[in-house]
Amino acid sequence: QAQLEESGGGLVQLGGSLRLSCVASELTISLYNMGWFRQAPGKERELVATVALGGTTYYTDSVKGRFTISRDIAKNTVDLQMYSLKPEDTAVYYCAASSRWYRDASGYSYWGQGTQVTVSS
Repeated sequence: QAQLEESGGGLVQLGGSLRLSCVASELTISLYNMGWFRQAPGKERELVATVALGGTTYYTDSVKGRFTISRDIAKNTVDLQMYSLKPEDTAVYYCAASSRWYRDASGYSYWGQGTQVTVSS
């Protein structure tokens, strides 16, 4: 059964950095569109960044220039490097996979359990 497992979350101060990692098992990331989503308390799950089958990346406006998504096909991992973190980045971050590219979370079939990112001011 396909599984995604996130790691790397934690507590960081305003302006700090974190690197999230997603390891896939029984799922070959090069065959999927991979995404990072986040969900803050009381809010809907939102797309943060994706890397498509061909390697094209997409970022939501609020993280452009601060976050970088990357994949390591050999290791079957997808990372999210986050710089200049802000309190509004506080959320649970999820890794997800889809056979097609979607902006909405409902289009993704496989999800990890999530990792908490908290940015203090």
